[in-house]
Amino acid sequence: MNKELRDRLCCRMTFGTAGLRSAMGAGFCYINDLTVIQSTQGMYKYLERCFSDFKQRGFVVGYDTRGQVTSSCSSQRLAKLTAAVLLAKDVPVYLFSRYVPTPFVPYAVQKLKAVAGVMITASHNRKEDNGYKVYWETGAQITSPHDKEILKCIEECVEPWNGSWNDNLVDTSPLKRDPLQDICRRYMEDLKKICFYRELNSKTTLKFVHTSFHGVGHDYVQLAFKVFGFKPPIPVPEQKDPDPDFSTVKCPNPEEGESVLELSLRLAEKENARIVLATDPDADRLAAAELQENGSWKVFTGNELAALFGWWMFDCWKKNKSRNADVKNVYMLATTVSSKILKAIALKEGFHFEETLPGFKWIGSRIIDLLENGKEVLFAFEESIGFLCGTSVLDKDGVSAAVVVAEMASYLETMNITLKQQLVKVYEKYGYHISKTSYFLCYEPSTIKSIFERLRNFDSPKEYPKFCGTFAILHVRDITTGYDSSQPNKKSVLPVSKNSQMITFTFQNGCVATLRTSGTEPKIKYYAEMCASPDQSDTALLEEELKKLIDALIENFLQPSKNGLIWRSV
Repeated sequence: MNKELRDRLCCRMTFGTAGLRSAMGAGFCYINDLTVIQSTQGMYKYLERCFSDFKQRGFVVGYDTRGQVTSSCSSQRLAKLTAAVLLAKDVPVYLFSRYVPTPFVPYAVQKLKAVAGVMITASHNRKEDNGYKVYWETGAQITSPHDKEILKCIEECVEPWNGSWNDNLVDTSPLKRDPLQDICRRYMEDLKKICFYRELNSKTTLKFVHTSFHGVGHDYVQLAFKVFGFKPPIPVPEQKDPDPDFSTVKCPNPEEGESVLELSLRLAEKENARIVLATDPDADRLAAAELQENGSWKVFTGNELAALFGWWMFDCWKKNKSRNADVKNVYMLATTVSSKILKAIALKEGFHFEETLPGFKWIGSRIIDLLENGKEVLFAFEESIGFLCGTSVLDKDGVSAAVVVAEMASYLETMNITLKQQLVKVYEKYGYHISKTSYFLCYEPSTIKSIFERLRNFDSPKEYPKFCGTFAILHVRDITTGYDSSQPNKKSVLPVSKNSQMITFTFQNGCVATLRTSGTEPKIKYYAEMCASPDQSDTALLEEELKKLIDALIENFLQPSKNGLIWRSV
């Protein structure tokens, strides 16, 4: 089986948008005991170089509930090995004694003033996968050049050191501490900063169903509801306890919509609950659905939820701000493939809106810059249902997002307004933003490369397309090469990201579309949004236009039949 051996042994995992991620199994390109030990040894080497006080400040390790029976590889075991490598080198380690939501790790890094932290998780990926997500002392995910430097250090010390396999250290070393209770208490205390209607919450007649998708979310969402004054949400019994096989869903990603929310929607109908909240397996993302008058369910997209969050967080800021607070000091952020709705709200309301590259690591590091300069950040998001309300954590957080949606819904309920109706109000005031996101699977890196190279040399060398079918293109921005036709110097304002493909087209009709590769999966994703002005209210017309544009984009730029791309199936 030479090919398989080569595949397993001749390449090493690299840092994608969310740290190291791969299937659990044998080989250097997989997640297993050895590759986690090697990664941690590299981390140790790099951190020792960066921080003279590394051994005073220590390191945080958290984990989710993933595991594989056949290889007895589990997040918990990998977390213990991560801790062991560092304990053997006399580094204090804050190892959570049980599974936690991913946001707890960056939160703990900040609160405990540790130099860095690792969360063992593959979030919403398929059950075969696991991952190693790294946070810097700031509490944000690492960005370049740290990722490249850590990889170099990993290469320099691949042979396990003497104490690295000794996971008994976790039970015997005086340097190991369990931050669980302290961090949970402080996190819940900090949640109060984004709770504005506790009194109202305690009286609401609304009922909520919460599913934690077989992951870590149940206990923590229950606690968060209590902090906000709510009665506990109704859990989905089959999905509330950890199950590494994710036995009731085809894939553990709540972003896939109604098909994977089946159990929670049925339970909500039975319990007479109007709102369903779903956290993904590591509880850093949130999906929400609302029962409509006609008995159907409205599952909100990430962009729609963000429109509601943006309206809500600004509304609460306005009502609670101090006399001398300046709206010009206020910021909201989104990744560049996300809806431009916050931009429209910002233009009208006078606060600032900024875009970052895809991935919450870019949002996190930008928030740090803004906070250091005395700015106030109310909300940040990425369209793949990742939300951050406030800045207590510098990463997306499904636990806080869940309880903020509940408070928003309870507040609107007092005025007989549903979430869906409020969304329409937001669009009527700031302009309809209708978006569609989907993907194709492509397992051939060479095919992906040729699709994007063709776009860079469309009608002639070094010429981007001027049209997509009948749709005229106004501007092209290519993050891979750093080109942006809308800038006077033709250079992209956003940092160049050479190791992933991403091109954005702005069309004459107000539509913005981006094609990009996924950092963690074999996908070509497309994101298209029709950004209308408030005076364009014929949604059927806008949707029709968007649909035609997406069809043209797929047919002219991706050419699925010619390139053998596999359509997303749900």
